[in-house]
Amino acid sequence: MTVSGGAPSQSPGPIAPIPLTVLTGFLGAGKTTLLNGLLRDPALGDTAVLINEFGEIGLDHLLVEDVRGDGLVMLTTGCLCCTMRGDLVTALEKLLRELDNRRASFRRVVVETTGLADPAPVLHTAMAHPYLVLRFRLDGIVTVIDAVNAEATLDAYPESVKQAAVADRLVLTKTDLIQTVEQRVGLDGLLARLSAINPAAPRIDAAAGEATPARLFDCGLYNPASKTPDVNRWLAEEAYAAAQPHHDHHGHGHDVNRHDDDIRAYTLATEAALPASTFAAFLELLQSAHGPNLLRFKGIVKIAEELDRPLVVHGVQHLLHPEVRLARWPDDDRRTRLVFIVRAVAASKIRELFAAIQSAVAPDRPDRSAIVDNPLVAFGGPDR
Repeated sequence: MTVSGGAPSQSPGPIAPIPLTVLTGFLGAGKTTLLNGLLRDPALGDTAVLINEFGEIGLDHLLVEDVRGDGLVMLTTGCLCCTMRGDLVTALEKLLRELDNRRASFRRVVVETTGLADPAPVLHTAMAHPYLVLRFRLDGIVTVIDAVNAEATLDAYPESVKQAAVADRLVLTKTDLIQTVEQRVGLDGLLARLSAINPAAPRIDAAAGEATPARLFDCGLYNPASKTPDVNRWLAEEAYAAAQPHHDHHGHGHDVNRHDDDIRAYTLATEAALPASTFAAFLELLQSAHGPNLLRFKGIVKIAEELDRPLVVHGVQHLLHPEVRLARWPDDDRRTRLVFIVRAVAASKIRELFAAIQSAVAPDRPDRSAIVDNPLVAFGGPDR
């Protein structure tokens, strides 16, 4: 699997995979308003957009032609718009046919989910379908958060917590409606809560004009400016480490209405190299044991067989995105580094699993406790 802008060792074909962005957020959060604004931006002129219903998007001023008479329209911006009609695979395949037949030209796809949607099935579609995975790569997940009502929504709907937890970008809407002292205090509480749920995702204020294509897209491993891998930006390990005190001290008692109480972010880093088969076994065991609760994970891995060519991994729940082997380490940091966003999984469980894998590779070493205490293996976040 290639990554746009980079030079992995192998390519599935002459055409680089198309970056795909998932736009999600709960009902009433402002996804449609955000999307309307984005469609007016010339920077999205080479974008295909999948939406649930045309009627929800103000296309009248943008509509130029009905491309095929089957719900596919071309906009004045150059964007291609298509209804999903409940079948994401069909919609994505239709876009690819238009592209391959030169009836459309686009270099990016945005998929808007319904407000009640768990984003995981959309991600699974792009990551697991044998053909689509060759033609698309996940660029990022953009989650829209209603600054006025989000606290109540997070309490009432676990889907909204998951939407925030898996995001690469969190877009705050309706902040211009925050006016009273009480509302400002509430907003501060919401921001702290979002930092606990997802410490690494930048928060973007739509009302302040920050929700631009430059801020929302190109979330992946490769820096769009330099066209080189930027692991530090992509992993954002520092953000997870900084969030640890907040995880340890929530400042509130347990509340059964808080679906995010069990959401945690952990990091792992080690100087040790693992054989490729051993690391694959670790991922298989991790996904088998914790798949539904392993909301998202990603990292860069030192592989024993090719120490100079690290492996990049990225997963959502029990599915792993096709691995990418980099041509070289992108910087002087040559450690294996993994980050996890999990639900109801203690750091100790992941630590023990990784330690057992290391022990299997080096059986002459002491038992698991010695490996866990090894300072080269570090985890952020509490043991739960």
